[in-house]
Amino acid sequence: MPDREAAITAFLAHAGWGDSAIAPLAGDASNRRYLRLKRTDPVQLAVLMDAPPVRGEDVHPFIQISNWLTNAGFSAPKIFASDEEQGFLLLEDLGDDLFARVIPARPEQESTLYTCATDVLVSLHECAAPATLAPYSISVMTDLAALAYDWYLGASQGADTLAKAQFGAEMTAVLAQHAPQQDVLIQRDYHSENLLWLPERDGVARVGLLDFQDAMLGHRAYDLVSLLQDARRDVPPTIEAEMIQHYITAANQDQDRFTAAYHVLGAQRNLRILGVFARLCVRDGKAHYVDLIPRVWGLLQRDLAHPALADLARIITDTLPTPTATLLQGLKDKCPTIPAQ
Repeated sequence: MPDREAAITAFLAHAGWGDSAIAPLAGDASNRRYLRLKRTDPVQLAVLMDAPPVRGEDVHPFIQISNWLTNAGFSAPKIFASDEEQGFLLLEDLGDDLFARVIPARPEQESTLYTCATDVLVSLHECAAPATLAPYSISVMTDLAALAYDWYLGASQGADTLAKAQFGAEMTAVLAQHAPQQDVLIQRDYHSENLLWLPERDGVARVGLLDFQDAMLGHRAYDLVSLLQDARRDVPPTIEAEMIQHYITAANQDQDRFTAAYHVLGAQRNLRILGVFARLCVRDGKAHYVDLIPRVWGLLQRDLAHPALADLARIITDTLPTPTATLLQGLKDKCPTIPAQ
């Protein structure tokens, strides 16, 4: 997009970074891209977020949540310059030490990193959430969990409207009984690929936060599920159990109620991810997400083993197929045949 590149050049020049060297950074599943900027004498780093409005991107939520988090003492990237109309943000560079990279390189720090990330949630949930946040309501959560029926089931075996309706009624009932609260800011993608280790900082600021622009008002167990039931890496069950207990103790939560909510929200989240990953393949041509489905399915089964989910577990067992090698290959085979919408 020559016009887009010219706009980037103009934005950087206006922000005082026109002489910087530019290199790409890894992106995410959205239409945003990220560029690392480096200038010398003295050495300074920054990140450019390129979020084209014509491709459905909007930087306003990122600005709002980033400012709220930094004002509350958390390590979200500071915003140095912005052009909201064109979708450009010049951001603080928090480095490359993602949890997903640090833990394999220094496994002895795994428990420390997860404890710090859990402490961030404890501290975050003590803050009054922004009044402008939309609620992650029971109806929204049910609809998103049903993506497993729309895309995972739909693309592998065909749509089943009766099964989807039966599932939706039970999912709604379980959420209403065990996880009805929507009283804290939830970032919704709080996991190892979006958390940075900043050991030179103090307290909760040691955890850098990324990809929080979809924040909503939700249940306090939700981001803990996102952290500990990670679709992209195996979190040891011992650490998961320790962090759940750590949060319950530090946040003074009722053990049984919080644990039930944790697994109910885990089921909801993992069902949503099943649908999203299947959709990213068959609709958007991103076949590599299919490779993550077996892990998500395993996490879902662990959640469904909780007594609070007994009825939902029966429905899912009867209506959703196990992700066999044949089923997964079938999803991949459909990547080029279902057009993007």
